[in-house]
Amino acid sequence: MKNILKVKPNTLLLIAGVVWLIAGFNVTRLGIIAYGELSKVGVVHILLSLVVFSIFGLMFYKMSIKHTKRIKTYTEPRGFWHFFDIKAYLIMTFMMSGGIWLRSSGLAPTVFIAVFYTGLGIALAMAGVSFWCIYISNI
Repeated sequence: MKNILKVKPNTLLLIAGVVWLIAGFNVTRLGIIAYGELSKVGVVHILLSLVVFSIFGLMFYKMSIKHTKRIKTYTEPRGFWHFFDIKAYLIMTFMMSGGIWLRSSGLAPTVFIAVFYTGLGIALAMAGVSFWCIYISNI
């Protein structure tokens, strides 16, 4: 039964891509919904989303390279959850909890949710695509 939960190291890249893409899609969806609630969307909003995307896109790209290097050191099948290390799971938990709290608290205005979540979500999705590209180049 234990072996059913284990996957080849390269498959962890595929799983990471799926997880990051799903997260990116959901966060982007929340941002787009918030954009739809705005009475006026200006060029400055789109530019700010691009700034957020650029900052987080670079950060997530570096993180995907780091996780890929770690995954490539595995020689034996691992549990399917090993696409992240413990630090990444803690960061993910903190970011998700903070985001849920921020939206439910009403402290962040809709324009912030629109701009920030759209840029962040697209950056997350692109990290998922990055993992898939690395996976494809290794099969």
